[in-house]
Amino acid sequence: MKTKSLGFIGGGRITRIFLQAFANKKAIFESISVFDTNPEIVQSLKLKFPFIQVSDSAQETARKDIVFLALHPPVIMETLGKIMADVTDHTIFISLAPKITIAKIASILPIHQIVRLIPNATSVINHGYNPVSFASGMSEIQKSYILEMLNLLGHTFETAEEKLEGYALISAMLPSYFWFQWNELEALGTQMGLTETESRESVFETMSAALNTMYHSGMKSAEVMDLIPVKPIGENEAQIKTIYQEKLMGLFGKIKP
Repeated sequence: MKTKSLGFIGGGRITRIFLQAFANKKAIFESISVFDTNPEIVQSLKLKFPFIQVSDSAQETARKDIVFLALHPPVIMETLGKIMADVTDHTIFISLAPKITIAKIASILPIHQIVRLIPNATSVINHGYNPVSFASGMSEIQKSYILEMLNLLGHTFETAEEKLEGYALISAMLPSYFWFQWNELEALGTQMGLTETESRESVFETMSAALNTMYHSGMKSAEVMDLIPVKPIGENEAQIKTIYQEKLMGLFGKIKP
């Protein structure tokens, strides 16, 4: 892969995840620059990832070969207006946010190489599940390069842009629905007499096997869920389903274009 310069506008969690994934794979780029309006955030990144360069402005960062916009939707359009004079026909622009479409980005930036990616936090260990959509003006060579680079994060696959917000809720945010529950079960295990290591291993191994049973056993979902007759929180299932419907569909309504 021919090396290119990368620029990250925004130095928050997702940029940290990308940098860690690149470091894990010992990926080599011409340079990696990061800009954030909070200089302390970038300096913290610099301490953890000495190979990055600290940019003085979003405009400077936008002059790199590949520019990642790692910002929340409310500030994206304003930021695009600030950098529009600094991108060129050769810039590949990758937005990491939901809601703001390729068409909206293209209405401000004078380029055709626009990409949208919904990144997954599991990319931090190079096991991401990351859907990506490309502007119609991008060549197959450009798309192939971007996919090769993004596959450093894990599994990256092309999908229709209108599906990205669905993936944001059902994939990118999905770990947050369960991580705290696994952590609580670990704590309960220690209360029941298991060591911390035993409890942690028990949750991990059983959860891994449970996922494989649900999705790789060839059994129907109802059959899998009937394998264990005792369901300690079964009476709460309807309430939990209602929470999923109300919270997730409500959020979907807010982030969809």
